[in-house]
Amino acid sequence: MTAMRIAVSQISSTTDPRSNLELVRDAVRRAEGARVVVLPEATMCRFGVPLGPVAEPLDGPWASAVHEIAVQHDVVVVAGMFTPSGDRVANTLLVTGPDLHVGYDKIHLFDAFGFQESRTVVHGESPVVFEVDGVTLGVATCYDIRFPELFRALADLGASAVLVGASWGAGAGKKDQWELLVRARALDCTSYVVACGQAYPGDLGVVAPTGIGFSTVADPFGKVVAQLPEQVSDTVVDLDFDVVARAREVLPVLANRRLTSS
Repeated sequence: MTAMRIAVSQISSTTDPRSNLELVRDAVRRAEGARVVVLPEATMCRFGVPLGPVAEPLDGPWASAVHEIAVQHDVVVVAGMFTPSGDRVANTLLVTGPDLHVGYDKIHLFDAFGFQESRTVVHGESPVVFEVDGVTLGVATCYDIRFPELFRALADLGASAVLVGASWGAGAGKKDQWELLVRARALDCTSYVVACGQAYPGDLGVVAPTGIGFSTVADPFGKVVAQLPEQVSDTVVDLDFDVVARAREVLPVLANRRLTSS
């Protein structure tokens, strides 16, 4: 397969997992023939409230309902949720569809800008890739995008695109950093980066810094091929994987590496 349509659904999730399930359902209905529908980190429940009471395992009701939606529409859904992990939770990106139901636990926790995600969240250990129609895709979550080694590792595992769910906090320079990081990671791993964030919630009266919008798709040469505004919105993008092959031929940064992590 040389091309794939991916939908990006920039929502503003609430604190009610059941109502957020309807946001997932609506996003899939709007997906316009996409094979994969990407939603943000914390789709199950926005940040700013205790996460332990809403966390469920991958075989629990919420993830199972998302799976049913994906199967009904013959798509793969990528959406952020929280799973139990001892006395804390894991920040999990659910990947589910026909014959597919896995989770990626966020490796790099947001202990920055005065926040300490690790106080309530357990970090993951391993990168995750999966296949759709013979194409390998990788996943990452929010703060992960500041760590190029993860994106290179996903490329080493065969990923031609990395799907990122985020709940990017607002702040001085944060929008510029977001776009720069999406484009840089695409260049680092000569893959598409499809980064879906929570919409800016200001008009909804939400105080928690849950998102800025501006979901962004960058191609393997670092070019922005799609970007949403700050409001709740959707787009679909057609990824041309011949561009990945061409980028890796003319810009062989993966092959030319001299330093690799042990």
